[in-house]
Amino acid sequence: MGMIAKATAAFLAFAVAAAAAHAQKKYDPGASDSEIKLGQTMPYSGPLSGFATLAKAELAYFDMINAQGGVNGRKIRLISLDDGTSPPKTVEQTRKLVEEDQVLAISGSLGTATNAAIQKYLNTRKVPQLFLATGASRWNDPKNFPWTMTLTPIYTAEASIYAAYVMKEVKDPKVAVLYQNDDFGKDFIKGFRDRLGDKASSIVVREVSYEVTDATVDSQVIDLASTKANVFLNISTPKFAVQAIRKAHELGWKPLQFVDNPAASIAIVMRPAGIEASKGIVSAAFVKDPTDPQYKDDPEFQAWVAWMKKYFPSGSLEDVQNVVGYVQAQTMVQVLKQCGDTLTRENVMRQAASLKNFHPAMLLKGIDMNTAPNDYQPMEELLLQRFNGERFEVFGELLSAKVK
Repeated sequence: MGMIAKATAAFLAFAVAAAAAHAQKKYDPGASDSEIKLGQTMPYSGPLSGFATLAKAELAYFDMINAQGGVNGRKIRLISLDDGTSPPKTVEQTRKLVEEDQVLAISGSLGTATNAAIQKYLNTRKVPQLFLATGASRWNDPKNFPWTMTLTPIYTAEASIYAAYVMKEVKDPKVAVLYQNDDFGKDFIKGFRDRLGDKASSIVVREVSYEVTDATVDSQVIDLASTKANVFLNISTPKFAVQAIRKAHELGWKPLQFVDNPAASIAIVMRPAGIEASKGIVSAAFVKDPTDPQYKDDPEFQAWVAWMKKYFPSGSLEDVQNVVGYVQAQTMVQVLKQCGDTLTRENVMRQAASLKNFHPAMLLKGIDMNTAPNDYQPMEELLLQRFNGERFEVFGELLSAKVK
């Protein structure tokens, strides 16, 4: 073969290889050789605005990943829009993200009612609705909603753990319940009552709800305190959790009190409600508490602090939601890594449903993320924790949060 023929053959071989390599790359809207575009809605305004720090932590984590070269050479761009915890606004903003901004997936949006308002739309459009900041049981329904998956442990399972603790540790328990009047609150009640079984009707002495648009829950707490119940199941979001804790204390009502994991924040709930009022409150945990001194020499904690100081210096080093956002963003990055060069919405969902013993930094020891096509609940364990006036102390053993 002559030199020209050899050169031609070599060029053709190179061209075929290059074409094959290019052919291996598959993109849906929101993905390219240089960028992966994600979207979310968050309550930057409104009654749940304290949770906006979750989004800021996620954005900061993606900034770090991008500074390191991105995921498989692609930078992540998260478009985070305000919905004010208003479902109609969530619908409007999500349509914008999908139809105008052309995002590859929705990632980390907050709220039960807000995410429920867009669930059918996103599933019909076959757009991944991933790693939500809500633990409603409706997110673990791959048969009917194969494009939707949460991050946080399912609320019914968390409530079941509280019920088991009450039955084991409280003599003659009488439970009064405050709950948000939506799937968030109702899932907790269902999980709690299901675990109590036949005893539920005698143990739960009063249930009172509130609307997220209410100004205060003072009247509800006065009603609950009148029962003289020795257990208070306080299923509320931060603003209302603060009010309920404070009002119970003012009334001199001192039951064993549980607050849900989303409200178990020293910075935005316990301290504003008052240290004395909050002391002894029990909740559940799945991430390392940044205020816990046992982690001061922990390499994961030290790396988290360094990241916060560099990429999110305005964020609180005491707010556990900044740890949750860090975990959420790591999980999304893991899925994108697993996607390789096949950045289609179908593959994003396939990889999200293929997590195997994934352990993001700052997740509690012993908790790993596992998913499957028929199991959209990434985390199955929780630890109980008690506020001692300075920090939350975890106690006991890992408890299964799996909904059987």
